[in-house]
Amino acid sequence: MSTATFEKIEKENISSLRFPNSEVLEDVDKRIDRITDLNRALSLGNLEQQKIKIYFEDDQSFKMVETTVWGVTDKRVILKQGVVIPINRVHYIKL
Repeated sequence: MSTATFEKIEKENISSLRFPNSEVLEDVDKRIDRITDLNRALSLGNLEQQKIKIYFEDDQSFKMVETTVWGVTDKRVILKQGVVIPINRVHYIKL
Protein backbone atom coordinates (compact mmCIF):
# COMPACT_ATOMS: atom_id res chain seq x y z
CA MET A 1 0.00 0.00 0.00
CA SER A 2 2.93 2.37 0.53
CA THR A 3 3.44 2.60 -3.24
CA ALA A 4 -0.09 3.91 -3.88
CA THR A 5 -0.67 7.62 -4.32
CA PHE A 6 -3.95 8.85 -2.85
CA GLU A 7 -5.56 11.84 -4.55
CA LYS A 8 -7.33 14.27 -2.20
CA ILE A 9 -11.03 14.60 -2.97
CA GLU A 10 -13.72 16.82 -1.48
CA LYS A 11 -16.51 15.05 0.39
CA GLU A 12 -19.10 16.61 -1.94
CA ASN A 13 -17.56 14.80 -4.94
CA ILE A 14 -17.77 11.30 -3.41
CA SER A 15 -21.42 10.87 -4.47
CA SER A 16 -20.38 10.84 -8.13
CA LEU A 17 -17.86 8.00 -7.65
CA ARG A 18 -18.54 4.36 -8.51
CA PHE A 19 -17.51 1.64 -6.07
CA PRO A 20 -16.99 -2.02 -7.06
CA ASN A 21 -18.26 -4.69 -4.65
CA SER A 22 -14.82 -6.25 -4.21
CA GLU A 23 -12.83 -6.02 -0.96
CA VAL A 24 -9.61 -3.96 -1.06
CA LEU A 25 -8.02 -5.62 1.99
CA GLU A 26 -6.96 -9.27 1.76
CA ASP A 27 -5.63 -9.52 5.32
CA VAL A 28 -8.35 -10.36 7.86
CA ASP A 29 -6.45 -8.59 10.68
CA LYS A 30 -6.35 -5.39 8.62
CA ARG A 31 -10.11 -5.64 8.11
CA ILE A 32 -10.60 -5.92 11.88
CA ASP A 33 -8.30 -2.93 12.45
CA ARG A 34 -10.27 -0.95 9.85
CA ILE A 35 -13.56 -1.53 11.73
CA THR A 36 -11.93 -0.61 15.04
CA ASP A 37 -10.53 2.60 13.54
CA LEU A 38 -13.86 3.51 11.93
CA ASN A 39 -15.68 3.09 15.24
CA ARG A 40 -13.05 5.26 16.95
CA ALA A 41 -13.45 7.86 14.19
CA LEU A 42 -17.23 7.77 14.73
CA SER A 43 -16.76 8.51 18.44
CA LEU A 44 -14.35 11.36 17.69
CA GLY A 45 -16.74 12.79 15.11
CA ASN A 46 -19.78 12.67 17.37
CA LEU A 47 -18.08 13.84 20.57
CA GLU A 48 -15.51 16.32 19.30
CA GLN A 49 -16.41 16.94 15.63
CA GLN A 50 -12.84 15.86 14.89
CA LYS A 51 -11.94 15.34 11.24
CA ILE A 52 -10.06 12.24 10.16
CA LYS A 53 -8.56 11.07 6.87
CA ILE A 54 -10.14 8.15 5.06
CA TYR A 55 -8.01 6.46 2.40
CA PHE A 56 -10.16 4.54 -0.06
CA GLU A 57 -10.43 3.26 -3.61
CA ASP A 58 -13.19 3.73 -6.17
CA ASP A 59 -13.34 2.02 -9.58
CA GLN A 60 -10.70 4.38 -11.00
CA SER A 61 -8.01 5.22 -8.44
CA PHE A 62 -6.95 5.77 -4.84
CA LYS A 63 -8.60 8.68 -3.03
CA MET A 64 -8.37 10.43 0.36
CA VAL A 65 -10.98 12.59 2.05
CA GLU A 66 -10.61 14.62 5.24
CA THR A 67 -13.98 14.62 6.98
CA THR A 68 -16.04 13.84 10.05
CA VAL A 69 -17.58 10.37 10.36
CA TRP A 70 -21.27 10.61 11.27
CA GLY A 71 -22.17 6.95 11.20
CA VAL A 72 -20.90 3.42 10.57
CA THR A 73 -23.11 0.53 9.46
CA ASP A 74 -22.04 -3.01 8.71
CA LYS A 75 -21.34 -2.02 5.09
CA ARG A 76 -20.93 1.78 4.92
CA VAL A 77 -19.19 4.79 6.40
CA ILE A 78 -21.67 7.69 6.59
CA LEU A 79 -20.43 11.25 6.23
CA LYS A 80 -22.35 14.55 6.35
CA GLN A 81 -25.21 15.10 3.89
CA GLY A 82 -25.76 11.37 3.46
CA VAL A 83 -22.49 10.81 1.60
CA VAL A 84 -21.36 7.19 1.98
CA ILE A 85 -18.22 5.16 1.31
CA PRO A 86 -18.49 1.36 1.27
CA ILE A 87 -16.35 -0.08 4.08
CA ASN A 88 -14.96 -2.76 1.76
CA ARG A 89 -13.35 0.02 -0.33
CA VAL A 90 -11.53 1.69 2.62
CA HIS A 91 -7.81 0.92 2.82
CA TYR A 92 -7.15 2.68 6.13
CA ILE A 93 -8.03 5.62 8.36
CA LYS A 94 -5.75 8.20 9.98
CA LEU A 95 -7.15 9.62 13.22
